[in-house]
Amino acid sequence: MGIKVLLAAILIWEITRGLGFNVYADNVVRIELKRQSLDLNNIRGARIYVKGLRGSNRNSVSSDEQIVYIKNYRDVQYFAEIGIGSPPQHFTVVFDTGSSNLWVPSSRCFFSIACYLRSTYKSRLSNTYTKNGNSCKIPFGTGSVHGFFSQDDTKIGSAVIKQQVFTEVTKEGYFTFLSARFDGVLGLGFQGADSKNVTPVWNNMVLQKIVSKSIFSFWLNRDPTSRMAGEILFGGMDWTHFRGLHTYVPVSKNGYWEIEIGDLFIGNNSTGFCKDGCSAIVDTGTAFIAGPTTILTQINHAIGAEGVVSSHCKTIVHDYGRTLWERLLSGLHPDNVCHGICSNNETLGVSHEPRMRMRNSKSQRLEKDILCNVCEMVAFWIQVEIRKERSKDLAFQYVNQLCEKLPNPGGRSYINCDVFSLPHITFTIGNKSFPLSPDQYVIRVDDHQGVHCLSGFTALNVHPQRPLWVLGDAFLRAYHTVFDFDNLQIGFAESA
Repeated sequence: MGIKVLLAAILIWEITRGLGFNVYADNVVRIELKRQSLDLNNIRGARIYVKGLRGSNRNSVSSDEQIVYIKNYRDVQYFAEIGIGSPPQHFTVVFDTGSSNLWVPSSRCFFSIACYLRSTYKSRLSNTYTKNGNSCKIPFGTGSVHGFFSQDDTKIGSAVIKQQVFTEVTKEGYFTFLSARFDGVLGLGFQGADSKNVTPVWNNMVLQKIVSKSIFSFWLNRDPTSRMAGEILFGGMDWTHFRGLHTYVPVSKNGYWEIEIGDLFIGNNSTGFCKDGCSAIVDTGTAFIAGPTTILTQINHAIGAEGVVSSHCKTIVHDYGRTLWERLLSGLHPDNVCHGICSNNETLGVSHEPRMRMRNSKSQRLEKDILCNVCEMVAFWIQVEIRKERSKDLAFQYVNQLCEKLPNPGGRSYINCDVFSLPHITFTIGNKSFPLSPDQYVIRVDDHQGVHCLSGFTALNVHPQRPLWVLGDAFLRAYHTVFDFDNLQIGFAESA
């Protein structure tokens, strides 16, 4: 009798699951994600660009300054299909929380080779097309894609958004977009300055009452052999995709799904870098986790990632290490010990050490900025060693080792594929620990030369006064994520 009851319960559970009762909300729209394998060429070409809206002067950036966050999508791995027009014309797009625009190639894109290699929108074939015609450009990599606005019905999953404004792209970057494995981008970010007052797709889903709850959830399947690579649910969440409860944190900046995170740990050791808080953009449109070089170098050292030896870094340690050590021991804050290099005074203020003579040429200003960034990193590393009560010689030996692990600017770091001995890397979010195991932050790439393993972390430098992280797919595979538009918060729970 007991076995019959158990079998009946299992049958009922399977039936209700098939009917969608595992979904927390009514009127949800499911989007099944597809996965494409990463390749080394696209990984090497992937870039993230961040700049302040009020200029690039390093001394003018404040924690309240609005940033512009741009990428070239070379490392995207997850896609889904949408339809635009009646009957629907199908496009493979990236669902991207790091932007807000919907754009696809236009049939009027005549002079970009990339447009001939992918699906293009043909307004003449749609019964629901409405002409708009206003020109626009969308930031893309180091430049922009150009086109004009149009309106048409847009099909996402089972839902149809009426008269969605989108961009027909007529000019794309020649080489940047040639290798792209998608047609366009569907932004899930906030309506911002770059959207030209166009209501994003997600906002229209809410306004047109296609969903009853102003949330969407994002889940990536950790099983690489599964047919289903992941799923986005607009208007709800599926409890079979996560374990336990979500930890919610407020969105800290308008314009992006940006939150504040706390200290980061390598194994059980605090790095101390974000103990007073760092900003982090939660981005479904990039494969890696990006962060400040200061911390990325420590992570590289801990996991054995091979970076690029920096002569600038070792020069700072050799020429200025003693002065940095003494100033930090005297209680001076790391942000201030490099004032001589970072300002027009050009030295650290001691006559027996070499002067950095910087003229006003562009190349020398760039050289000065590089030295300033390196000096600030070295000062932070030395301070960490002082707190550990290490001797000066041992501290400088360790800092020189870190210099050799500096990430390749704009590139990726290779590591040994034997990951079992590597430490966990733990983020602190909402005063709760979110650890990543080695198999979660190591990216494996198969090609004709064999299996390559890369660190899932890449360098991103905005400004020392405003360290910024980007939590991409390497983090989101480990944690089911809820984007709560009504309450302006993001929730994380262990992915199932």
